[in-house]
Amino acid sequence: MPPPAAGNRADPLAALPTSLLKLAALGVQRRYRTHAVLIEEGDQGDAIYIVLTGRLRAFVSDARGREVTLGHHGPGEYVGEMSLDGGPRSASVQTVEPTVCAVVTRETLLRHIAADADFAMGLIVRLIQRARLATESARSMALLDVYSRLKRVLEERAQAEPDGTRRIAERLTHQAIAGEIGSSREMVSRLLKDLEKGGYIAVEQRCLVLLRALPARW
Repeated sequence: MPPPAAGNRADPLAALPTSLLKLAALGVQRRYRTHAVLIEEGDQGDAIYIVLTGRLRAFVSDARGREVTLGHHGPGEYVGEMSLDGGPRSASVQTVEPTVCAVVTRETLLRHIAADADFAMGLIVRLIQRARLATESARSMALLDVYSRLKRVLEERAQAEPDGTRRIAERLTHQAIAGEIGSSREMVSRLLKDLEKGGYIAVEQRCLVLLRALPARW
């Protein structure tokens, strides 16, 4: 595996969980620009991508270009394991910022699973967690209105601050939020504007800040 590029003094492998370290070392490091597409829904899969630095977004889309974000994945996480059954990719994956991944072929992954019981168990747990998340997402889309889904995302992402507020550190665009909750950008923009007018949220340095508890309904 080639060494990290000059200027990146820290070895990205050093931050990986032990269970992923050996597998990542068997892959090839590749660098991707922002918005690069790593995986296309429906394609035949032959590799997994272990995130060393940067961030990925998994999503599904329809023929009209509408998208629903399934999740984001940062350092120490991986995508593409659903192709283990040899079937087509179930979702698309693209970078949301410059990203470095260790790309591991399906054949190498299968050998590693057979040789490393700890990794195999971790993979099983991960697949179970994804199945649960998919069930919860389906429940949310079917049973919650748009505001309730927005409220849930904001509260899950917000981190407590010393002054009693809660801040969402990542800069979420209205389009990104819309894709995550299965709504239109216009609806998200209207709801956020109303919450801002009501004194529930504020925008500081392009980040959302929850000033007080969000109302149960809107």
